[in-house]
This record gives sequence, structure tokens and C-alpha cells, in this order.
Amino acid sequence: MKKILGRLWLAVFTTVLLTGAARADNNAPAPLSSPPESSLRLMLDWYVNPSHGPIIIAQQKGYFRDLGLNVTIDTPADPTAPPKLVAAGREDLALGYQPQLHLQVDEGLPVKRVGTLIGTPLNVLMVRADSDIHQIDDLKGKRVGYSVGGVEEVLLAAMLKHSGLGMNDIELVNVNFALTPALLSQQVDAVTGAFRNFEPAQMSQEGVEGRAFFIEEEGVPIYDELIFLANTETLDEKRPLISRFMKAVEKASMWIVNHPEQSWETFKAYDPSLDNEVNHKAWEASIARFALRPAALDTARYHDFESFLLDRGVIKERAPVNRLAEDINATNR
Repeated sequence: MKKILGRLWLAVFTTVLLTGAARADNNAPAPLSSPPESSLRLMLDWYVNPSHGPIIIAQQKGYFRDLGLNVTIDTPADPTAPPKLVAAGREDLALGYQPQLHLQVDEGLPVKRVGTLIGTPLNVLMVRADSDIHQIDDLKGKRVGYSVGGVEEVLLAAMLKHSGLGMNDIELVNVNFALTPALLSQQVDAVTGAFRNFEPAQMSQEGVEGRAFFIEEEGVPIYDELIFLANTETLDEKRPLISRFMKAVEKASMWIVNHPEQSWETFKAYDPSLDNEVNHKAWEASIARFALRPAALDTARYHDFESFLLDRGVIKERAPVNRLAEDINATNR
């Protein structure tokens, strides 16, 4: 009898469990579906190169698509055009440079930093390793090549002053964008505005080793090199899309750090022309520079660089940090 009662109890208990499970299934939320797809246009600062790694990886691995974004990646015919195109409403985002952003805001351009791609300076002053220039004050009486005036000259002047020199102690030579060829051919003794993740690899490819002087070790405040710019007049409308964009870039940055060699394979598959030894070395040198929290904002960095430019008379008046930049994911806005 005890066995029969036990079996009956087990049957009732099982029925109750199955009924409960069925009710739970009926009340379960519907499976999540992808958000409706929205288009977003991004203008790079230059042709595609390893500095753009997280953007290209996010595109290649479908991270933008997973967040409902159809991202078009454009490259500029004129490298000075991207901020102007965002200001004119012809692009949703553009890559730019923090030092130039301060000048653009001072000139009244309606652009603002909404994310960071490269979170350290890339800018270096480069010389040949076989030259007699071992420290900055060895530049006295030397020829220094540059590509773009304006901020580049201000940064160089700060580096020289840090070592007790002035602009009158050197000869500036405009080499346009041929920084490495000018140094290799010894047209100049040094170049300013070279990128630490690219020019050393390019020189090494030609059989010449370079020596880099890091700008942040020579009297220049640390800044973000590559930043995402948005139009201040349409930012409220586009903020949700840009927030999703930054989440995809963040995911891509983490994946690159976790899978450095596999990420190179994915990156170069974007365009066959990217597959060369210089780009491979530049990729390896870039990984440590990618911002792991692209939306996060270091307000002191923007305040300090604004002061640096104001003290040197490069900008007319101080702009508040919230005019220059914002954390697109801040919840207390």
C-alpha cells in the first residue's frame, strides 16, 4: 500500500511541475530581435590604415549590424575636410584630432568630441638613428621638416622651449606629406608630425632605423590623438545612434586586444592593399594605443590642452570642456 501511495504522490507532483513549467513557458518573454536598422555615415581622417583598426574590425565582424547600424565608411579626398563635412551635416561622424578640435571650436565650427579611437598622442619628432641628434637640444642649427603648419608648429615650439631652444634655433622646411622620404634622403635632419605607429616601420622597411622623441615627454600635455567628431546642432537627435556605434567600437577594441594576430588577419581582409609588412608592423604598434573605453571622457585632458593653447595665444578664449567634448553614455545629462 505504501508503494502505491508513493507512486500516486509522485504522479501528482510530476503533473504539478509540468503544469507549472507549461505556464512558465506561456509567460516567457518573446525572443529578443535586432533593433530596426539605422544608417550612419563616418568619414575617416585619411585612407584606411591600422590606426582605424577598431572601426574596420567592428564592420568586418558585424558588430555594427548586431546593434542595428548600417555604417558607411568614407575616406576623404582632402584630409582637412572631415570636420567641415560633419559641420555641414553631410556626415554623421568624422575622425579628427584633439589639438585641431580646440582650434575648430575657437573658430566657431559646430563640432564636438563624442568618442576616442586612439587614446594617446601618436605624434613624434623623428630623426635617423645614425644621426648625431640624441636629444632635442641637438637640433640647434638643424633642418626640421613638417607637413602642416598651425598646431604642429606650436607643438614643436613647446618641445624646443622645454629643452632651452626657440624656433629661431632651427630651420623649418615644408616637405608636404613626404615626411619619411625627406628623412631618408637627408633633405632634412628631423621631421615633426610623424606617427610613432607608422613612420618607424616605414623607415625600417627601407633599411634605416629611426629614433623617436615622444611629444608628451618633451613638454606637451598628453592628449587624445584620434577622436570622433559630431555636429553639436544635431547631436541630441543622433545621440542614441552614436552611443550604439561606440559600443560596437568598444567591443571591437577588446577583441583586438584579446586576439592580436587573428585581428590582423580580419583587418587586412577588408582591402587586399592593406596586406603588407609595413601595415603589419604598424598594426602591432597600434594595438596598445586603441581606446578600450571609446565613449569615456577625461575632462582634465581637454581642460589642460585648452589652457596650453590659450597660454600660447593660439586660441582667442577658453571654451568650457562641455563645449569641446562629452561622454556620449553619461546618464546624468
